[in-house]
Amino acid sequence: MPFMQIGGVSLHYQLEGRDDAPHLVLSNSLGTELGMWTPQMPALLGHFRVLRYDTRGHGQSAVTPGPYSIEQLGNDVVALMDHLGIDTAHFCGLSMGGMTGMWLGANRPDRIGRLVLCNTAARIGTPESWNARIDMVNSEGMAAIVPAVIDRWFTPAFQQRAPHTVEIVRGMLLRMPAAGYTACCAAVRDMDQRDGLTGIRAPTLVIAGTQDMATPPADGRFVAEKIPGARYLELNAAHLSNFEQADAFTENLTGFLAGHLTQGA
Repeated sequence: MPFMQIGGVSLHYQLEGRDDAPHLVLSNSLGTELGMWTPQMPALLGHFRVLRYDTRGHGQSAVTPGPYSIEQLGNDVVALMDHLGIDTAHFCGLSMGGMTGMWLGANRPDRIGRLVLCNTAARIGTPESWNARIDMVNSEGMAAIVPAVIDRWFTPAFQQRAPHTVEIVRGMLLRMPAAGYTACCAAVRDMDQRDGLTGIRAPTLVIAGTQDMATPPADGRFVAEKIPGARYLELNAAHLSNFEQADAFTENLTGFLAGHLTQGA
């Protein structure tokens, strides 16, 4: 497994696809790993050289002392691209990954081609709600929050229809280092990117889930309305729309990155 060592942090990543294909960076949600993009990979590898990575504190990447910041997570992406000699890349992130994408679009526009922000928000929750989650994980461990998180991430119908997929994601959550999770919770807690959205110039697609309780459609519409020229797409899904509506998600992601949407919003 390849790792990047820089600035005291080890980041786990996978780079796959044709050497001559345009680069696409995929950024995971809070509490998951680079494997969350497995449903999209067969289609994406037909068009792109895909860079997936475990966000700092997640998966096989290092758990450095927290709290983290969205700026720090964004700079990790830049450092990883530098390490691999990638000048510019398209970027797709879901939830916390989308927050990282907003920061990159606003602060490192020279490194980003097209931008896809999925099931995400420019500001989410209250400090009190995030602190309560951090306290619960610190005192009781990850298992204490997993049932509620799964119910936010997947609709009841999908949980019944695809129990194997739900178990895969549940396993990611249970493997998650508590210290890495709470450090990233703090990054999301302290983030407010509402004022920076108007400065994003990359062609942008915002994907939301009609039944998403974590980042409701209103959050996605706000982001799309603030980013000049952004497109908005709503799928009938909860928070992890790339699993729950995998075919539609993948089709629209690849279509947008190729210059067109395949399904109207």
